[in-house]
Amino acid sequence: MKALILNSGIGKRMGVLTSEHPKCMTEISPGETILSRQLKQLVHAGITDVVITTGIFDKILTEYCFSLNLPLSFTFIKNPIFDKTNYIYSIYVARDHLHDDILLLHGDLVFEDIVLDDLLEFPASCMAVSSTLELPDKDFKAVIDNNRIVKVGIEYFDNAFAAQPLYKLLKDDWESWLVNIIAYCEAGTTNCYAENAFNDISDDCCIYPFDVRNRLCNEIDTAGDLAVIKERVAELDKKSVYMCFSTDVIHGGHINIIGKAAKLGRLTVGILTDEVIASFKRFPILIFEERKNILGNIKGVERVIPQTTLSYAENIRQLKPDYVVHGDEWKTGFQKPIRDEVIEVLKEYGGELIEYPYSRNKAYTFLERQVREQIAVPEARRGRLQKLLGMKKTVSIIEAHSGITGLIAENTSILQDGKAYQFDGMWVSSLCDSTAKGKPDIELVDISSRMRTIDDIMEVTTKPIILDGDTGGLTEHFIYNIRTLERVGVSAVIIEDKTGLKKNSLFGNDVEQTQDSVENFCAKISAGKRSLKTKEFMLIARIESLILEKGMKDALIRAFAYVAAGADGIMIHSRKKDPAEIFEFCEKFRAQDPTTPLVVVPTSFNTVTEEEFAKRGVNIIIYANQLTRSGIPAMQKVAETILTNHRAKEADDMCMPIAEILTLIPSSIFEEEHK
Repeated sequence: MKALILNSGIGKRMGVLTSEHPKCMTEISPGETILSRQLKQLVHAGITDVVITTGIFDKILTEYCFSLNLPLSFTFIKNPIFDKTNYIYSIYVARDHLHDDILLLHGDLVFEDIVLDDLLEFPASCMAVSSTLELPDKDFKAVIDNNRIVKVGIEYFDNAFAAQPLYKLLKDDWESWLVNIIAYCEAGTTNCYAENAFNDISDDCCIYPFDVRNRLCNEIDTAGDLAVIKERVAELDKKSVYMCFSTDVIHGGHINIIGKAAKLGRLTVGILTDEVIASFKRFPILIFEERKNILGNIKGVERVIPQTTLSYAENIRQLKPDYVVHGDEWKTGFQKPIRDEVIEVLKEYGGELIEYPYSRNKAYTFLERQVREQIAVPEARRGRLQKLLGMKKTVSIIEAHSGITGLIAENTSILQDGKAYQFDGMWVSSLCDSTAKGKPDIELVDISSRMRTIDDIMEVTTKPIILDGDTGGLTEHFIYNIRTLERVGVSAVIIEDKTGLKKNSLFGNDVEQTQDSVENFCAKISAGKRSLKTKEFMLIARIESLILEKGMKDALIRAFAYVAAGADGIMIHSRKKDPAEIFEFCEKFRAQDPTTPLVVVPTSFNTVTEEEFAKRGVNIIIYANQLTRSGIPAMQKVAETILTNHRAKEADDMCMPIAEILTLIPSSIFEEEHK
């Protein structure tokens, strides 16, 4: 694309301001002229070929352009009869240099960077108009019919918008117009607007309106115009912009939108904190400070601040930016309520939301997939539970017993009160694993089978996994099994202090269950810890004293002994619906040990909220069997419905559509690379 800047006019209405140089060299801000601003904007937009028509002071204009030392290729065309013709003839004189897509503008036009950027991105030929400004008496108006410009001139008022001589013209449309400009001039009609030639052939030259609304895009014809433009340019320099980023993978799409935002004003970038990202999408690869340093060093970013919630409201109200910039992907889906809130907050003081098309580049998708694969590898996944414990008050874990339940645990999220909530990891329960295989929960499913379940889940997820290790088995076996879990990327194992044939804890003393001695269980913990190769893997001890009605004192004695033996956390269990004994244990344990992670499984005492647990010092909350318990009755109901009706139609309302199921399942590498 070439730029054609029309600078052949005399500029008489500017008086003494244009007595020694062409109007385009009039200063509009310290050290900046109309023309220098235009040329720098072209450079930033990636346009390198510029055709400039000249008239009076042509030598001064030419030397001035070269003195700016810009990476532009200039072609100067002088209108030899500039004082007797209008700019239609200047175009005619330059016609041999104009067989390209053309950006056409007058040399006295001042516009915002965003106006040029958006105009160049418009998918067709277009002209700058404003739907918000009053129609001028003596300046251009564009008549709009069926969303196309059909007439341009100063005399039109019906069905018209205020217009400015800033055009993006695709080659075919421009050639149609240029042919008629040539015909006008060769017929001697040279003292009119070039738009007169367009008006005759507008049916064949498709130019659409590009609405700049209230943004700066105005010509300078008089000293009064100059004063207004100077003030508006000064205001632009004071404009402020806010964006927010959650990503730690910066690609070209991000750089592009940052560049656009920076053109609007002084850019402040908010970065979601690690805790917010972990609750919103996936665990961040780079910590907050590293992401802050990266974004802070990108050209155009003036400063970087934390955003501590998904909601923008707090930062917007504090900064009061003129513009908030975002991609358009949040118009629907999970982030739509956040967008709606941004719009309402901006209304409080007159700010504006500007949205750009979301970058849907295969290379970016491939990069994101690579990052997902990177955070799923054992070395990255294993230590994530400890990192989550360091950044969140409570870590929320839900059971998974297959690849599909792993995907549910991985991807389920809600937006509530400006915050996102999702599960932080997965609990691979022996009960649920056994149930899924149709076997009793008595440690009948061996470690090899358990590992296959873990592998199925790991293949499609990235979040940390905690394994229900039952009693751990023989110490001689446990030290090898725990090392295997560590190697494949499991984050933690929880073993319970019982011996003999395993029976589910919720039976309590209704069945015979034997609790291990403190000495033996401590020895198992110590042996397990010694066998580990990293500090990332957590061995958590589960205390059955309250389940077996051994009393609070026994539970606490065991807890402190297990921690001393090397346990990385304590799980306290109860089968009572009343959480009183759990709360009592937490209070007494925390009085002596404020740091060791506490784990609860609120299957029975399920009225307690995560916030209440957090206040009592609980760190990990495991929802240990809800997906299994909800799935079985749902499947039974569908089976009964089909049997009752001898067909499947009545069961359809109980079933998820196949298309929705497929959206849960990640595309194959082949499919993603060939979308």
